[in-house]
Amino acid sequence: MSRSRRRRVVSALFAGACAASVLLALLPLAFILFYLLKRGVGALEWSFLFHNPKPVGEVGGGFANAIVGTLILIGLAGTFAVPVGVISGLYVAEYRGSRFASAVRFAADALNGVPSIVVGIFAYSIAVLPVRRFSAIAGGFALGVMMIPIIARTTEELVRLVPESFRDGALALGATRAKAAWSVVLPAALPGILTGILVALARIAGETAPLLFTAFGNRFFSTRLDQPIAALTVQIYTYAVSPYEDWHRQAWAGAFLLVVIVLVLSVIARLATRRLERMHG
Repeated sequence: MSRSRRRRVVSALFAGACAASVLLALLPLAFILFYLLKRGVGALEWSFLFHNPKPVGEVGGGFANAIVGTLILIGLAGTFAVPVGVISGLYVAEYRGSRFASAVRFAADALNGVPSIVVGIFAYSIAVLPVRRFSAIAGGFALGVMMIPIIARTTEELVRLVPESFRDGALALGATRAKAAWSVVLPAALPGILTGILVALARIAGETAPLLFTAFGNRFFSTRLDQPIAALTVQIYTYAVSPYEDWHRQAWAGAFLLVVIVLVLSVIARLATRRLERMHG
């Protein structure tokens, strides 16, 4: 076998191995999605989306309280985490040579690896024990703490990709370093940062453990931020471990709805990124 032919064979084998690895990695995901569609779509009804839970033991009801509660918790988490994460990431990228920036980067990496239940216990001690009350604010705080390192690291990486000529041009025109970072560098990296924010929102939408210690859950419809509030993940967990067959059916429907919410956030991230890229292009 000639040398060129041997190289083509090796290249084809390597490409085939890569393709097989991708299929092997996607196979469990495909099975999970298929089983979720099979069990969840059939249980999804209009009453499930617009009705509150029925009393224990009664058939029917829905997850309206949990759907609204999840949206409120995501909104609270984003309100808290987005400014902190973006500012932290911008600082680390612009002052990456300083010791404080290195400490912030290390803290973000460490926080990103902390188990979610530990974050829940931390939020419980900070936002629940002092006021002796579970609340939506405490749940949003816990989820926001989980979002911060994702947003910070994404912002840092995207800001570092902005060409140095953008900064030099702004500084040459008389802008301060902070003004150049806010008015020139940050807008240039905004499409990628927005994608990272939406990915972080999708990430926290499926969290359960932190909410068990903070928002706690609520079988009634409530939008009060200082009271316990329902969440899809908590209600799915409660229904899944119950002895009632109808609750099991609704748990599958809730799991399917949660996957749809994550998918919608991912699609919005893609569309927003493309639109912003065209605007900046």
